[in-house]
Amino acid sequence: MKLTVFTKNNCIQCKMTKKFLEQHNISFEEKNISQEPQYIDYLRDHGFQTVPVIEENNEPVINGFRPDLLRRLIAD
Repeated sequence: MKLTVFTKNNCIQCKMTKKFLEQHNISFEEKNISQEPQYIDYLRDHGFQTVPVIEENNEPVINGFRPDLLRRLIAD
């Protein structure tokens, strides 16, 4: 399973999402749209207006801090 987490600076939900993943030893790659703005259009093209967005195997699966959905990743 390959996870990518799209984040931005000063985003509490992004920080909480990353902390949850780290606490559960789930590895991920972070792409920060504040530092890499080319991903803004990518996210918009997939229908997202806010971050965090989590992609699993290059498919967006979670938007926002959603512990209920994040727990599903632990079981995978």
